Amino acid sequence: MATTTTMAEGGENNDNDDAAGGPKAVRCVSTEELRKHSTASDLWIAIGGKVYDVTRWLPSHPGGDLPLLSLAGSDATDAFLAYHPPSAFPLLPRFLVGRLSDPAVSPASADYRRLCSQFSRLGLFRPSPLLPSLSLLAMLALLLSAVLLVRLSPSPLAHLLSGALVGLLWIQSGWMGHDSGHYPILPSRGLNRLLQICSGNCVTGISIAWWKRNHNAHHIACNSLDFDPDLQHLPLFAVSPRLFAPLFSVFYRRTMPFGAAARLLVSYQHLTFYPRHLRRHRIQHVQFCLNHFSSEVFVGPPAGNDWFERQTMASLDISCPPWMDWFHGGLQFQVEHHLFPRIPRCRLRKIAPFVRDLCKKHNLPYATASFWEANAMTIRTSAPRHAGPQC
Repeated sequence: MATTTTMAEGGENNDNDDAAGGPKAVRCVSTEELRKHSTASDLWIAIGGKVYDVTRWLPSHPGGDLPLLSLAGSDATDAFLAYHPPSAFPLLPRFLVGRLSDPAVSPASADYRRLCSQFSRLGLFRPSPLLPSLSLLAMLALLLSAVLLVRLSPSPLAHLLSGALVGLLWIQSGWMGHDSGHYPILPSRGLNRLLQICSGNCVTGISIAWWKRNHNAHHIACNSLDFDPDLQHLPLFAVSPRLFAPLFSVFYRRTMPFGAAARLLVSYQHLTFYPRHLRRHRIQHVQFCLNHFSSEVFVGPPAGNDWFERQTMASLDISCPPWMDWFHGGLQFQVEHHLFPRIPRCRLRKIAPFVRDLCKKHNLPYATASFWEANAMTIRTSAPRHAGPQC
């Protein structure tokens, strides 16, 4: 495996040099041996053909423990490149165990890594300061307009319009929290964290700490029924008949039973889907559902050697004109976002042709649908299925 391609964005690490500057002997680790180290108390991963023991790093990992546990005992190169900036690479040598003796890189993964390198050279991973500035100004304008409508007019229509503006404010605040959770959108880490708390906890009413843990687990194991919490909505909703049997949730660390209540509620989920989300002010979550619920699902952890393929199979793009990008918050380019989560959303439309061509080259799905088609696909996914006898 070409390490310079694999570690493209951060450069090649000289993990096998000792403190005196000379080479040090490193052991060879087979893929079979790597698989044996896949628990929280003994956790190895491979990155760029090198094997690391990250057991002691597990409690301190900024992305939480679940991404590491999901990829434990496997080659995590693609996921590492997707989620880590160059500043993370110098942290690796302290965990070095050895070199992978039998690395296997699929043609799709090799091309994905080359595309990461290309996008890095083009500066596409760099933050875009203009977008958050414009978003903050738009949110302020929405807030002031909503307040003025209520204060200056007793008209019910004006109050209704004010409520709609507040709804748009919540949506834009959620997108900003989402952006800042994936990449820095403000100059310092402290300001970025403050923005997350203000947009998530204060405006949207979502704990940003809980959301990041949930969202990181979703991204790493996208559409895994037992690893992805965004598919675990029992007893209210089931995206697959596989959930009709008890399944252990790795995220919630408990078995998800399919009892009498679930059988009843899931039978009517196609009718309750929108009322449930709208009643709980979870309009944004509808967007997430459209992007994934009708796509392919699986059971088990993601395999490091097909991570790229899994992301494309589990995601759906929403086609829309450029002037509607602000409404979808960049999530209409869900395939692109899952493959390159650190690229600012204002550049996702630019990289879409590259991703589409890569999928076509390797005969991988690049699913896209209009907003209304995606809604219809989601409802079809939630249509009544045999869920066992009612009781």
